[in-house]
Amino acid sequence: MSPRTTTSPAPAPAPGTGAHTPEAAGIIHDARQRIDDLDGRIIGLVQERMAVSAVIQRERLTSGGRRVNLSREMEILAHYRDQLGKPGTALAMTLLELSRGQI
Repeated sequence: MSPRTTTSPAPAPAPGTGAHTPEAAGIIHDARQRIDDLDGRIIGLVQERMAVSAVIQRERLTSGGRRVNLSREMEILAHYRDQLGKPGTALAMTLLELSRGQI
């Protein structure tokens, strides 16, 4: 007969975190709370950006200009791309669409 080796089963992941230790689950939980807080702030900033953009568009139209300034939008796209890479361009496009609607 060969000796029997007993191995303990791998710990089950903590519900909702995928962590296999209580310590990791706690860190993940805290980090997710921080992300939720950041997301709330980001949403607030996007809403503020939309309001400021509405002021700019209204003043531009009132003064006889166009609603959209394409050269300014290109600057914004380049800035986001430079700071965040290619996904930054998609993020900037989303922000521009939220702020002025689709062209």
